[in-house]
Amino acid sequence: MKHQRKRQKKPFRFVILMAVVIVLAAGAVAAVRHYRSAPTAAGPLPTHLPHAPESYIGVYSPQAPSSWAGIAAFETKTGVTPDVAMYYSGWYEGFQVSFATTAARQGAVPLVQIDPEHINLAKITDGTYDGFLTKYASEVRTYRHPVIISFGHEMNGNWYDWGYQHTPPKVFVAAWRHIVTVFRAIGASNVTWLWTVNIMDTQTGKIPAPGPWWPGSAYVNWVGIDGYYMKAPWTFAPMFGPTIAKIREFTHDPILISETGAGPIAGQSRKIADLFAGIHAYGLLGFVWFNSNGVQDWRLNGPASFTAFHRGARTYRSPVP
Repeated sequence: MKHQRKRQKKPFRFVILMAVVIVLAAGAVAAVRHYRSAPTAAGPLPTHLPHAPESYIGVYSPQAPSSWAGIAAFETKTGVTPDVAMYYSGWYEGFQVSFATTAARQGAVPLVQIDPEHINLAKITDGTYDGFLTKYASEVRTYRHPVIISFGHEMNGNWYDWGYQHTPPKVFVAAWRHIVTVFRAIGASNVTWLWTVNIMDTQTGKIPAPGPWWPGSAYVNWVGIDGYYMKAPWTFAPMFGPTIAKIREFTHDPILISETGAGPIAGQSRKIADLFAGIHAYGLLGFVWFNSNGVQDWRLNGPASFTAFHRGARTYRSPVP
């Protein structure tokens, strides 16, 4: 959904003790379900994040990646510790190591949405930007903890220059594959690749089914779907269901609702409950709440919304037996 610019070896016993200390310091009650420890320079790179349904609650704050303050405030108001902390990165911007390190210490995984604004995607494929990509991949690899990376999100919409009616799908696909190939060549195996689409417009067809942009299962780990509760009658199944069904025609990769929100117009607290119920009903990974003012004011607002969010989180945050 188009919206305002988004970014703005040590002894074994000792290792176990330090891991416990880090988890307690982060206040991460659900640590058993995720990779939650501060980055270190030693040890193998992780290759896969947990992908069980109802595993992730994420948040985007417009202060990210410059500051963690917005995410901390979100946690204070809702009583929910995010598992995913998202930020937007323009082309040529390096990996935000400081933000990612803070995220890991707080028990979260950074999710980076790389936006190739004003970039000819064919130039990515022909290697023009390999210097930038190699440096970025090296920074991610050195970080040594899980990172979720998406590129050119909402490409089946027409509001970005890398998307529908501006850049041919086959050019997008070639660029995506090239980026993943560069990262793998560097050995950045700690990346989970999130292919992010917008919900379809089933009434007018202005936002088509995302199939033509699919890079192939060899190049994608998770699928992201962006969609917002724009109006009071809107509910999860009619909003996300058709897009999920289309995606399931070509992949069974785990699905994350990678951007969502509900404003006052839609009845925010009720839609939050509907969102959690929808994640459960469809067996999805979870969602990322866009806690910012965009086309509408998506920020959580008022005690009813904070309570609804807290209650929703409790429905799938019980410890794993």
